[in-house]
Parts: sequence; structure tokens; C-alpha cells
Amino acid sequence: MERAITRTKWFFHPIFVFIFSIVALALSLVLYIYWYMEVSTGLREVSRKFNLDHRQLLESETWVVILILSILVGIILVGIFIIFVYNQKIIQLYRLQNNFINNFTHELKTPVTSLKLYLETFTKYELSRDNQLNYLEYMIHDVDRLSENINRILNLARIESKTYAEDFVVANLVATVEQFIKDNDYVFQHCKINIYNPSGRIFEYRINLSLFDMLLMNLMTNAVKYNDSQKPRIDISFKLYPRRLHIRFEDNGIGIEKTEIKKIFKKFYQSGRADDMTAKGSGLGLHLVQNIARIHKGKVVAQSNGRGKGSVFTVILPFKS
Repeated sequence: MERAITRTKWFFHPIFVFIFSIVALALSLVLYIYWYMEVSTGLREVSRKFNLDHRQLLESETWVVILILSILVGIILVGIFIIFVYNQKIIQLYRLQNNFINNFTHELKTPVTSLKLYLETFTKYELSRDNQLNYLEYMIHDVDRLSENINRILNLARIESKTYAEDFVVANLVATVEQFIKDNDYVFQHCKINIYNPSGRIFEYRINLSLFDMLLMNLMTNAVKYNDSQKPRIDISFKLYPRRLHIRFEDNGIGIEKTEIKKIFKKFYQSGRADDMTAKGSGLGLHLVQNIARIHKGKVVAQSNGRGKGSVFTVILPFKS
């Protein structure tokens, strides 16, 4: 029974249907041309036998018809190929989305379960003040984790629907990054963060402060989250090139496989296989980062020499000296 179901699914698989359609269409064109050549040969023999003018039987426009038919078949083939590629992308997006929902549900359920356990402990046992403070600290951590995940969903919805605030201001990017680190010192208190600005210049750029803070938060928390070293390190450097400014975020984390570098900015994409339930992350952080960079007329590129060798994320902004 299972084999029959597998065969049926294989028979209706988009790849099989696509190949079958292409072969059938190409074969019909070949058979039509073959049929035409056979008929033409027969008509020539008839015209020769009865001394008829073969031009009356074989009009030159027939070859024009064949040419037009071939062009139309080519257009149909291209259309089928485009539909096939689009269908495959939809299937891939569906798998990524399904994987995201499963993992994101786990990301929401875990802190909720933890909070419930701590609250039950408070109601059942008399705890010392020190134990109460420890449990409260754990609960705050779980609440922060919940808030972070919920905010990512809300921020993604706002950015994609273009309902984010339109208030852009001209700001010093170096000072903005320094102020962000200062305001979020509690998040990166166990990290070593270095800021390098060799030119000593003030890089003023028109930004949306809330969105830019979101970009910084995602890049820097990723550098900490995907890091197995005893003391995570983030080196932030500003380098000016002709007509563009590079803001590099280099870390000593676990790195990125070269095959994944082009995929990590895709919506719902998580490190590891798409069907891997242990894939890390929500699949939204870097997608948000890329969208925010585009809102600021820039882009983000990633580099890594492989697993265990750290990674570099570079925010590239148009900048005139």
C-alpha cells in the first residue's frame, strides 16, 4: 500500500510532469515536421507523375508556418520552464515556512513552560530571598526571550508592509554605534567589543534610528549567539571607499559554511538543512537586517572561511566623500 502511494506521488511530482510535458511538446514538433516532409515528398512524386506544377501544391508559406510554429513552441517551452521554477520556489518557501513555524513554536513554548515551572515553584515552596532573586532573574530572561521573538515578527510585518515610521534623521554613524553599545551594555556585558575608525572621520548618514538599532541588535546578538568561545569578540570597523562606506562586523564565532552564505538572508532560512528540526535561529533576523539595509539604500554581505573560523557581516552604504 505504501509503495503504491509512493509511486502515485512520484508520478505526479512536478519534476516528472515538467519533463514529460517538455518531451511531449518537443516530440509533437518533431512529428509534425517529419509528417510535413513525408507529405511534401509524396506531393512532389504526384506532381512529377502527372506533370503538375509542384509550386501550386507546395506553397512557400508552409515553411513560414513551420517557423512560426517552432517559435510558438519555443515560447511555450520557456513558459513551462518559468512555471516550473516558480513552482519549485513556492515548494521550497513552503518547506522553510513550515520549518520556521515548528521551530518558532518551540522558541515560544520553551520560555512559557519555564515561566510556568518557576511560578509553580513560588506557589508550592517557601523560598529564601536569594533563591527568589535567582528565579526572578531566570524569569526575566525568559520574558526577554519571548519579547525578542514577538518583536521580530511584528517588526518584519511592519517593514514588509512599509508601515514603519518615516522619520529619518542625519546622524553620525560612529556615534550611533557607540551609543547603541552603551545603551545595551547589559546584553553584551560578557563580550569584548572593539570599534575601529582609522580615518577619524565623522560619517554622517540619513537613517531611521529605530530601524538602524534593530539592524545592529540582530547582527551583534547573532555574533554572540553563534559563538562557542569563552569570550565572544566583535570588531566593528568603518572604512570609506569611493562612493560607499563599509561597516564591518567581524566575530570569532562558529562561522558559516560557504554553501549557506547566499541563503542566510532568505526569509525563514535557518542554518542547517531545511528539514532539520534542530536548525538554529528563527530564520528572520538576517532577513530583517537585509531589508533594513535596503531601506537605507544599502545592502549587507556575509563572508566566512567556514565552520569555526568566525564570520564577517559588512553593511555597505552609498556615501559621497
